[in-house]
Order: sequence, then C-alpha cells, then structure tokens
Amino acid sequence: MFGFQYLSFFFIFVTPILVSSSPLQDPDIVVQDVNQKINSSRRNLGYLSCSTGNPIDDCWRCNPNWESHRQQLADCAIGFGKNAVGGRDGRIYVVTDPGDDEPVNPRPGTLRHAVIQNEPLWIIFKSDMVIRLKQELVMNSHKTLDGRSASVHIADGPCITIHHATNIIIHGIHIHDCKKAGNANIRDSPSHSGWWEESDGDGIAIFGGRDIWIDHCSLSNCNDGLIDAIHGSTAITISNNYFTHHDKVMLLGHSDQFTQDKNMQFEFDLLTRCRHGYFHVVNNDYTHWEMYAIGGSASPTIYSQGNRFLAPNVRFRKEVTKHEDAPESEWRQWNWRSEGDLMLNGAYFRQSGRAGASSAYARASSLSARPSSLVGSITTAAGPLSCKKGSRC
Repeated sequence: MFGFQYLSFFFIFVTPILVSSSPLQDPDIVVQDVNQKINSSRRNLGYLSCSTGNPIDDCWRCNPNWESHRQQLADCAIGFGKNAVGGRDGRIYVVTDPGDDEPVNPRPGTLRHAVIQNEPLWIIFKSDMVIRLKQELVMNSHKTLDGRSASVHIADGPCITIHHATNIIIHGIHIHDCKKAGNANIRDSPSHSGWWEESDGDGIAIFGGRDIWIDHCSLSNCNDGLIDAIHGSTAITISNNYFTHHDKVMLLGHSDQFTQDKNMQFEFDLLTRCRHGYFHVVNNDYTHWEMYAIGGSASPTIYSQGNRFLAPNVRFRKEVTKHEDAPESEWRQWNWRSEGDLMLNGAYFRQSGRAGASSAYARASSLSARPSSLVGSITTAAGPLSCKKGSRC
C-alpha cells in the first residue's frame, strides 16, 4: 500500500512508510538488498570513517583495534539516548548457539540466555548466524547486542521486546520478517518467567523503556511496525539505521489518550507517526514515501533539521507532513518546524506553531545537525557495517 525507503543518521521513532512489501525470507537476500543500496561506496570508508561529519562513527570507527575495545562504542551515543551505556560495565558474553528451543529455560550460549541475565553484559556473536526465535526476546536491563564482525539476523519469528528496561544498546543487527507470537510463558530474568499475550510482530517493541540506543541496524518486512516506542518510553536515539520493505516504519506513542507519552524525547533517523512528546528528526534521507514522511497527532513537538526529502514522482507538489486527527484550528498550534531541510521534486513541509519553540528542545540534546547537502554521504554507511578484526570498520 505504501512505500518508503529510509537511510537514517540520527533519530528515533517513526511510522513512516517504507519500500515494497515483498517477503524477504532468505537472509542472504536481505544482505544482498542492503549491500546493493547502501554499500556501493563502502570501498572508500577506510578514508571516510574519520571525516564523514558523523560524530558517532568518528568516535570509534577510526580505531583499527576496535575489536579489542568493543565497549568503547558505549561512549559514542549522542542525542537523547546519549546516556545509554548498555552492558559497558559488565563482561563480554559470546553467543555460540543460534537456537531458541526453550523460551522458559534457555540454554547457556543462546541469545535468550544472555539477554535475561541480571548483570550488565556486552553480548557478541561467535560467527554468522540466523536466530529464529520461538517467542519474543524479552531483554533485561544493561545489555548490548553487538553484531560487529558477524552477520547476525533475527528473523522469521517474533523479535525484540524491551519491556520497562533501561540501558539497552542494539548495534549491527539485521532484524526482518518478524511475526506475531505469544500466549506463552517467557523468561525475562533468571528468577522470573511469566505469561505473555500475543505480540504485534514488531521488529523492536519498546514499552516503558529509557536510555536506549539503536545504531547501524537494518530493519525490514515485519508484521507490524519496525520500531514501536510506547507507554512512556523516553531518552532514545535511533541512528545510522536502514529501513526498507515496510509500510509502517515507526510508531512513537501509544495512543492519543495515553498522556504519559508527553515526556517522550527522541532523536531519530526516520519519522512517520508521533504522538505527544518531543521528536528531533536530523539528517535523514527520505525516498519513496507516499502518504507522508512525518505525521503526528495529539500535539507532538517536531523539529525537522537537515533532512533530505525526495518526493516520489508526482504531478503536483507533495506535502512531507500530515497533521492527523485534529481540525486545522487545533493543529495550527502544534510546534512543527523545519530548519535547513532540502526539499526535492515538489516536496514541502507545512510548519505550524511558534517559531523557535521546537528548536528550543533541541538545545537539550547533544546532537547538532549537519547541512542537508551532506545527507547523501552521511547516510552511505547506514545499516550494519562490514567490520573485520585488525582493520577499521
């Protein structure tokens, strides 16, 4: 129904509309698709990695010994999720087994066994693997999923849930073809398992979470949203990600009536449906969007800065924004501002509210936008990186 392709620099939550809805069951096809679209110029990244203007990447990718200093990544987040340290202060846990036969009693060496532990853990993967989960992967606090140096897919089953957890980093993971599951017992800590009703089939579902950073992942073709952040989730940065083959990319906010979401603060790469809260949309590249690229309801504050919006082939001008579920007399008061965005092929942003009101929130973030003319080079490295030991990523 909708199409959207999005390369993200810094952002978090959206419900935009991503590219085609064809199934991607084979992980190799997903890798091929990502490589064709975003890796064509990676042969130059050895030179670019320290001069892209991307402060996250320049923080760690310049170091050829990154593999011996993996946890340095935790000090590189910016934006509202900058305090997410994940498992930085814990030991490294190596996932050796891609299986998931026991959601209640997971085997040591599996991803599920790693994420439910109470201690901080920096979780890495021994080799390339496809992890087909039987039930949602319910993450405990203070965990990092670090997919560097391996091709790691969470696919063809239920995917990741962050439920009232804090300090989560997810980096370098392919997440796709996520499906509904539930009505089952699932363990969420070494000492507790409980009954979970049917999930929606999101790629990453965040309920009441905070201090979360999702970086350099690819997400596509899930049953519901690619990333949903609801029920008061806040302090989140979504950066350097690649979203495709989907029609509902991100949802930020549970419902118009759930006023606890007014405290949400997000930095993100892609945006579609925002409710309540404050959303800083920075240095993203929007293509193939149809109904709209950025939408919202229930008076969210949206600050769009340094993005590139390429309208699909249309005969007339096409609006980037969509103010939903409110008469014009109401949404005219919502603070939606565009600064330094590049509008191409008839795209235009309908601003509302008070000038300066949205940008005032951005000063609370550590993220500064780069000029929209740099979006193409900045987003070249979106998605999981090809990292090898002993060389720069």
